[in-house]
Amino acid sequence: MAVEVVPRPTTKDAADDLAVELAGLDALEHPADPRPGLLRRGWSATWPKLAAVAIGLGLWQAVVLSQWRPRWALPGPADVLPLLGELVVEGDFWAAIGITMWRAASGFALAVVIGTVLGVAVARWALLRNAVGSLITGLQTMPSITWFPLAILLFKLSEGAILFVVLLGAVPSIANGLVAGVDQVPPLYVRAGRVLGARGFGLYRQVILPAALPSYVGGMKQGWAFAWRSLLAGELLVIIPGTTSIGTRLQFAREFSDTPLLIAYMLVLLVLGLLVDAVFTSADRSLRRRHGLLGAS
Repeated sequence: MAVEVVPRPTTKDAADDLAVELAGLDALEHPADPRPGLLRRGWSATWPKLAAVAIGLGLWQAVVLSQWRPRWALPGPADVLPLLGELVVEGDFWAAIGITMWRAASGFALAVVIGTVLGVAVARWALLRNAVGSLITGLQTMPSITWFPLAILLFKLSEGAILFVVLLGAVPSIANGLVAGVDQVPPLYVRAGRVLGARGFGLYRQVILPAALPSYVGGMKQGWAFAWRSLLAGELLVIIPGTTSIGTRLQFAREFSDTPLLIAYMLVLLVLGLLVDAVFTSADRSLRRRHGLLGAS
């Protein structure tokens, strides 16, 4: 019986085969297509938004042309958009935006501090979670407008009344986002951290909190949405003498039945909300990419 003898590959052939195999493995670590250029990626991210704006303006104009409401009650884009051009050159307009954004930023920053401390405490101590865990969720579900009668009684018509409601709107969402993130940390991470010597607060700072960061950022994003809505409701209800915010201007436009100006301010608030949302979306995508939850694109 003839035995086929397979020639043993030379050292050079073995090295070539190994190089081919390694090249194939390296290819798995990279996308099949090269990453597009900056201009192309910018256009890919921009044109859907421009298309959505165009569709929105078209639908708005179609509703106006249908005469569903009188022109004074529902003006069209041609009546509102020129007002935006007039507003952006007014110094008082930017001062009003500064007041509103300062209230939003300071209230949200304080809410992040309180919500983080509360979330860590609830996640770490089971007794505290059993005591106030469901209460935090209950506070999160309450409409912010229901807090204003109490806030006005406690703080009168002052900045404290607005800050009080902003905190009650944002803190529960931030705390719940952090608690949810801590609960989703794989136990293997915790065990590995303890093996490496992490204990107590160091374990939270070095292992648990970084692993919970994506959910934590999601909670902050939701907390910002609640804070923003609470703030605008407060500016409509709590008009502080000597300060003119965007919400106050919106209320004055309603009182004077200036519908084009009212809608212009509503569009300003929409744009401000979208800009802040873009910041949170960018941070969320960066974190997901860092944790391997988003493909390189």
